Amino acid sequence: MKYTKFIFIALAIALSSCGAAKEIKGSKTANENLSVKNIIASHEAASPDFKTMAARIQVVYEDEDTQQSVTVSLRMEKNKTIWVKASFLGITLVKANITPDRVQYYETIGGTYFDGDYALLSDWLGTEINFEKAQAILLGQSIFNINKADYKSTVVQNKYKLQPKVQPQNFIHSLFLNPENFKIASESLSQPNNERLLSVRYNGYQKIGTGFYPSEIKINTTEKDSKTNIDVTYKKIDLDVNIGFPFNIPDGYEKIQL
Repeated sequence: MKYTKFIFIALAIALSSCGAAKEIKGSKTANENLSVKNIIASHEAASPDFKTMAARIQVVYEDEDTQQSVTVSLRMEKNKTIWVKASFLGITLVKANITPDRVQYYETIGGTYFDGDYALLSDWLGTEINFEKAQAILLGQSIFNINKADYKSTVVQNKYKLQPKVQPQNFIHSLFLNPENFKIASESLSQPNNERLLSVRYNGYQKIGTGFYPSEIKINTTEKDSKTNIDVTYKKIDLDVNIGFPFNIPDGYEKIQL
């Protein structure tokens, strides 16, 4: 379960800007006079445009009990499928297949599998999630609908900070965007009453074509006394390639019941 959880949390944030994004006109210095409307429009314009993607990622996971480094292969057909395989020394640890109406995965260490809806991922991430939200996170876009009517913007440490004018009860969301490319610099979601926090920091982007791609992502999750740190490093990204999504749950595995 731990292997599966950290892979999903990592990839639910990690894969920012995989595709040929529209050309964005940014600047090295955040403009205090830039309207929230233009900031949001620029962030939305930075959303990538692609059909398929294949990526290889190194993920380092650490909690109170363990530290583990695995190689993760991720394949994606936009709006249709997200496929994940995590390996260690050539051995498959976890394989998952996610579609708009179904979440499937199995893990080899415990010999368990899951086949159902998004309730499990929602529980792990601490917020309601569906395929559209999962895909948005994978592409470096906000999982919430940010609009000029509900959000306000300020400049903080040369970043555009976006947050709701009125935060929902027991839910605090904030988003920092880089002025150069309007991609996410950091994002946080917290539920103080439940002592939950999810924070993500992007340590630099690389430009490929007209799109910006993350170099390294640091993810921290906290739930009461439990803390998890995840470092994600991108090794290779290929776009619009011919890929398959092989997935079969092995015989004899035990189904996880929520």
